[in-house]
Order: sequence, then structure tokens, then C-alpha cells
Amino acid sequence: MSKEVQKEHSNPSNLQVIYEDNHLIAINKRAGDIVQGDKTGDTPLSEVVKEYLKLKYNKPGNVYLGVAHRLDRPTTGIVVFAKTSKALPRLNKLFAEKDAKKTYWAIVKNMPKKESDTLVHWLKRNPKQNKSYAHKNEVIDSKKAILNYNVIQKLDRYTLLEIDLKTGRHHQIRSQLAASGCPIKGDLKYGSDRSNKDGSIHLHARKLSFMHPVKKEQLDLVAPLPNESLWDACK
Repeated sequence: MSKEVQKEHSNPSNLQVIYEDNHLIAINKRAGDIVQGDKTGDTPLSEVVKEYLKLKYNKPGNVYLGVAHRLDRPTTGIVVFAKTSKALPRLNKLFAEKDAKKTYWAIVKNMPKKESDTLVHWLKRNPKQNKSYAHKNEVIDSKKAILNYNVIQKLDRYTLLEIDLKTGRHHQIRSQLAASGCPIKGDLKYGSDRSNKDGSIHLHARKLSFMHPVKKEQLDLVAPLPNESLWDACK
């Protein structure tokens, strides 16, 4: 990510807020943003959100914000943060117990063999490569990965899939789709022909549905698609 883009993304006034109440805030993450700090030293989304809350509510001192889940850096879409210490453990539990329904949209090369299907693989992570390898059968240190997909639109050279994630493994969607002969556009790591200019991949966390951890009300959040020509063709 260029210094200009990084500066733009670290400006709290540029945040794309989808939902906010006293306990939660949901952001439409842009490609290139890291959710939590890492070895790159780039400003994480969590810190930008803290600054946004500090400015919006004129809060002195530190602002509380809890990270309950993450998205890969090149991926876009919904990320939910906890604004209170009461909400965070409940949100953590909700994600850990798979009580949040996650729906992704992916633009892939090639047309899947079936209009809809369930993909089951065993994923083995290679930490040095930061990559997961999909196997048809169980191998040592592998974890079972399950997702459902539906073809929702056929584009000129690509296909738009809607993905219902059943397990939450490292790079699961990217690895499983690549293993099925349908790599995500721009995802060089998993078999795409070329990268996207902005370093993104065409994978978007589109919907997130869960019971509010404090209010006990159903929340159905939808993240607008990125402003980009191929995504525009899906609107």
C-alpha cells in the first residue's frame, strides 16, 4: 500500500461505518487495511476506529476497543469491534461458537462445475509461507474446512459466487476455491494469473448476521461493495 493510500486509510474521517451503538461498531474494511497491528508497523484499523470514537465523542485519554475477529489484509467487507468490556467476551464467544452467520462474495476465474455445492477439504497451514494447502483427505496437522457456494452472476470473464462459511480456517475460502479450480481474481498466492493493481483480491465479507451480545436483538449487517469496475458490474 502506497504512503498516500495509507495516509488516506488512517484518517478517521474516511472510515466507512456500517453500524454503531453503545456496545458495537461495524466497519466496511478496505483492501490493504490490517485489522490489528502486526510486524509491518502500519496503522491498524483498530487504531483508526479508536481515533474516530475519540474525535466523535470528544473523549479524553484512551478509548476502549476490542477486536473479536479479523479479515485478511487484501480482503474487504464487514469487521465488528466491541466498544465495551461487557460486549467483547460475549462477541468472542459468539464467533468462537460459530453463532455468527458469515456470507462472502467472491469473483473467481472459471465457472464452477456446479451452480451450487458444498466444498469439504482438510487444510494444512504453512506459517512460513502464510498459506494453507487444501487436501481432499485428512493429513497430519490438518483441519476440516467446509463451505457452501452458489453462483449468483456470470460476468464476461469471471463468475460471482456467494459463499456461506461453515468453518473459520486460515485462508479457507481462498484455499478451497483455488483447489476447486476457481481462484479468486487478484489472489496471486492462490493461483490467480495476475495481481490487482491496488493489492486487493476480489473477496468481500458481504453479510454478517448474529444476535446482539448485549441487547439480544437480531443484527443483519450488509457491507456495500467496493467502488471498482468489476464489483460495479455486480451491483
